[in-house]
Amino acid sequence: MKKTKALLAGAAVAACALLWAACTHGAQLASGGTAIDPDDIAGVVTGASGPEAGVWVIAETNDLPTKFAKIVVTDDQGRYLLPDLPPASYDVWVRGYGLVDSPRQRAAPGTTLNLRASPAPNPRAAAEYYPAGYWFSLLRVPAESEFPGTGPEGNGINPAFKSQAEYVRLVKNNACLGCHQMGSKGTRELHPALGTFESSEKAWERRLQVGQVGGAMIGTVHQMGMPRTLRMFADWTDRIAAGEVPPAPPRPQGIERNVVITLWDWADPRAYLHDLVSTDRRNPTVNANGPLYAVLEASADYLPVLDPNTHTASRVPVTVRDPNTPPAAPQQVAVPSPYWGTEAIWTSRANVHNPMFDETGRVWLTSRVRPPDNPAFCKAGSSHPSARLFPLNASNRHVAVYDPRTKEMKHVATCFGTHHLMFAEDANRTLWLSGGGPVVGWVNTRLWDQTGDEERAQGWTALVLDANGNGRRDDYVEPNAPLDPTKDKRLQPGQYGGGPYALAPAPDGSVWGTMFGFPGAIFRLSPGANPPETALTEVFELPMRDGRPVEGFSPRGGDVDRNGVYWAALASGHMASFDRRKCRGPLNGPAATGQHCPEGWSFYAEPLPQLGNVTSAGSGEGSYYTWVDQFNTLGLGENVPINTGNQSEGLLVLKDGRWVVLRVPYPMGFYTKWLDGRIDDPNAGWKGRGLWASISTRTPYHMEGGKGTTSKAIRFQLRPDPLAR
Repeated sequence: MKKTKALLAGAAVAACALLWAACTHGAQLASGGTAIDPDDIAGVVTGASGPEAGVWVIAETNDLPTKFAKIVVTDDQGRYLLPDLPPASYDVWVRGYGLVDSPRQRAAPGTTLNLRASPAPNPRAAAEYYPAGYWFSLLRVPAESEFPGTGPEGNGINPAFKSQAEYVRLVKNNACLGCHQMGSKGTRELHPALGTFESSEKAWERRLQVGQVGGAMIGTVHQMGMPRTLRMFADWTDRIAAGEVPPAPPRPQGIERNVVITLWDWADPRAYLHDLVSTDRRNPTVNANGPLYAVLEASADYLPVLDPNTHTASRVPVTVRDPNTPPAAPQQVAVPSPYWGTEAIWTSRANVHNPMFDETGRVWLTSRVRPPDNPAFCKAGSSHPSARLFPLNASNRHVAVYDPRTKEMKHVATCFGTHHLMFAEDANRTLWLSGGGPVVGWVNTRLWDQTGDEERAQGWTALVLDANGNGRRDDYVEPNAPLDPTKDKRLQPGQYGGGPYALAPAPDGSVWGTMFGFPGAIFRLSPGANPPETALTEVFELPMRDGRPVEGFSPRGGDVDRNGVYWAALASGHMASFDRRKCRGPLNGPAATGQHCPEGWSFYAEPLPQLGNVTSAGSGEGSYYTWVDQFNTLGLGENVPINTGNQSEGLLVLKDGRWVVLRVPYPMGFYTKWLDGRIDDPNAGWKGRGLWASISTRTPYHMEGGKGTTSKAIRFQLRPDPLAR
């Protein structure tokens, strides 16, 4: 009997050995028992008290055609594994909350590298690694008791602001955060090159006038009320200079430790990216393993291109049809920048704002192709179906399309302005576009491909509410006119503080979008059978009670899921969802005032500390955009909404009502305006999926590294565990 047990035990050991050999073929064991491949680096991170859990290990190299880095998180035993590193020599170091960066060590793939964490000597040293939003939370917004404002001779706040929330929306993503972070080292400190001033308020007044868009920045401060706003910012930077530090962020937990972040340099230090595209939104397997394309908005006239397989960054020139197309940004610098002096670093005429792939692999762009004045077919007296109903005299941005196979760029001169673009799931491959001011526009790309006729292929519609509730589009009254029971009513998007924004076609054929302002709104456009004649709109405002927001307010970017639920990023520091199916009352007619479906809204406060003096719901975050992962490209399921986390320096994933923060710890200053999910291989597990984003701040010189830092293309992937190869 003992002999039989011994034989069985020996057989079991042999079987286990064979199984281990099969599973670790070509691998070796690193410290902590981690198996690594020849293209991995692994080891254990320890500190004074033992293993360091939830800290980042960063590997970076300049040996490839463009700078490359990969970042992972340690598990609860301090173990890490950097997978799939291209052959190169890497600098490897540890970064984490409560630490300062460890000394960089050189390593090659296929090796074990144990690392020693470096504890921060004091709270200020530790806080240098906190995301911008934690520093921003030290800002003390004027208290609710200071509203309404009483003007420059009173409390210094513009009397137009009746509540704190109205003021906060401009401090957040409806103004300041719409272009760059607040709380980065470049904003929480006053640059010495600004000069010497009698007060920090005077220094801020100077700071807000510098560079090519100084006029816009100081104009916003005038709108808010310059005396009180300058005092607010001066108090913030003075307290930080005196040693005040924010609360510490939590280290990554749970799923957050499974993230693998890969970064490549592209573009150039003078240009800023708006966003990138990797695939067709309707089918995320298009362009699998292919190059990525980005746009540089007002800064430069080329498309940055990244081939992630060869680690090569290149450029595609962006052309305009009319050489008289003017530059998008002022070409004179009235007040010198501390970084660039009087050099006008932004030179674009095309002013490309957004890219989008179609099903054939072409890249469509919202792009200037000519000066603003429209041709006759767009204007009054034209027989064009859309011009007959709503003529347009000018458009400041149009459409271009680049074909990577032919290397050719073509232009579509639209009558309506363009900003964001997205394809519908219809037979005409309709490209819907926001940015038209009082209208929403579209291009029938199937017809354009067949005929090349840009006049016939385009259309646009005013936003018309079915105010009489009869279910069809009728003659309408203008926005400021009283209701007429026999007519509909035109919605003027400007009454919400901006035109239609963030268009997202839904699977049912409707098109959703946001409207800026306070409290702001979202809208649903139903094109009908024969747009524009049949196009009708519904509008849903953020809920108000007694002139104050019920919870969230002022949307910016948004997206729709496969169920027709619209998700949006709010200036209040929320992600919001609106489910039209929950509405209990009429969706049209005289009672559909915009405040008619509060039950459709749900709010999720983003995970950052709240701003000082703000006691209402929300947080100090103010994400630029919400993007919905309709097809499970990340690996957390379908229809998962994700906020851009511009103050959190990471993507904010809302999974089952709880936040998963995919933070980018290096370089500090991650700020993106869009993301894109692609499936390179549906059968390859986590390695075949991922999200793509870029660093999109208008001020890349505010990032870690300062002047000379360029944008990054960034891939986010989720492993099943922190040590998966």
